Amino acid sequence: MEQFILDDYRPYYDSEVPEAVVRIASDTLFEPIVKFVFPEEDYLCLVEKFKQIGSVYDFQTQIMDKAICNIVKYTATGLSYSGINHIDPNKSYTYISNHRDIVLDSAILQTIFVANKIKTSEITFGSNLMKPQIVVDIGKVNKMFKIIRGGTAKEIFINSQNVSDYMRYAITHKKESTWIAQRSGRTKDGNDKTQVAVLKMLAMGSSKEFMDNLAEMNIVPIAVSYEYEPCDFLKTREIYISRRQTYIKTDNEDLNSIVAGIMQFKGDINYTICPAISIEELQKCDSLAHKDKFKELAAIIDARIYAGYKLFKINYIAFDLLEKINRFADRYTNQDKEDFIRYMDKGLGIIQGDKDELREIFLNIYANPVKNKIGANLLL
Repeated sequence: MEQFILDDYRPYYDSEVPEAVVRIASDTLFEPIVKFVFPEEDYLCLVEKFKQIGSVYDFQTQIMDKAICNIVKYTATGLSYSGINHIDPNKSYTYISNHRDIVLDSAILQTIFVANKIKTSEITFGSNLMKPQIVVDIGKVNKMFKIIRGGTAKEIFINSQNVSDYMRYAITHKKESTWIAQRSGRTKDGNDKTQVAVLKMLAMGSSKEFMDNLAEMNIVPIAVSYEYEPCDFLKTREIYISRRQTYIKTDNEDLNSIVAGIMQFKGDINYTICPAISIEELQKCDSLAHKDKFKELAAIIDARIYAGYKLFKINYIAFDLLEKINRFADRYTNQDKEDFIRYMDKGLGIIQGDKDELREIFLNIYANPVKNKIGANLLL
């Protein structure tokens, strides 16, 4: 891989960490961030400790892991996970997960790896998020690599090729696992679907035929489930506006979504690490017409994620409210239902627009995971 391309996309090397942590600690945003994620620690003592960080491993285990664990501690009621047995510590994987929160989907996964003494992965990092500099530095010290968003058709193709080349280089040469979302951008409506374009991008980094090409990437689907959808009311508003006009983000909207996702109450969180895509499954895909190979692979990944997705009471409540039935009434109480309706009405009350349509959008965010389970014959 060309060095100049590698340098543009890759995370920081250990040799670059000391200068990066000095920049981070000198940024005006550093103090409020630290006081939020480390509320019980003395700020000045932590700054001195932070400036001693000399490697990516030190940053991840001494700072980032503790920060994310604190976020979970203060904004969630619990974190559960399963499927660690599907990971061989001696192999490198492409982790593909559904995408609900800009930062936390991949960040919480890393804490699970650290807790189980599994090597952390490199993480995709949208170029639209690479501002201000403190975000870039924290990301790149935390093993994030760049995906360039937007551009002309030619630019998109070139950038996709470069990202694909880098991911394959990371897995085959650096022996690093990578994490990528199943789609470009977060799922806004709760309907997790793997984009064929993401899988085609993964394959661009090799001239090998379909089966050998994707087998080399060692794909492991991961299902991420939050009881309370990150930025649920912000997503409702965006969908509502997008139905009427092209939605244009404000300058700081992505940063605001990062902060909101971190600070919002999440309830329970669950991760299911699914079995890797097998050679037999890739052979099945490869037996199809060229245009259907990646569609079938996407369907297999989706089926894994739907099976691993954990439904909560509010998912069942939202489905029943949306469909105006009591199909899942045995899975929640009347009080659960009243609490959810109160939560919904309060949040939607501050969004301008048709209240019935806003309610329908909001309920679908929570009901779509139930619909996907039903559609996959995983729920009676």
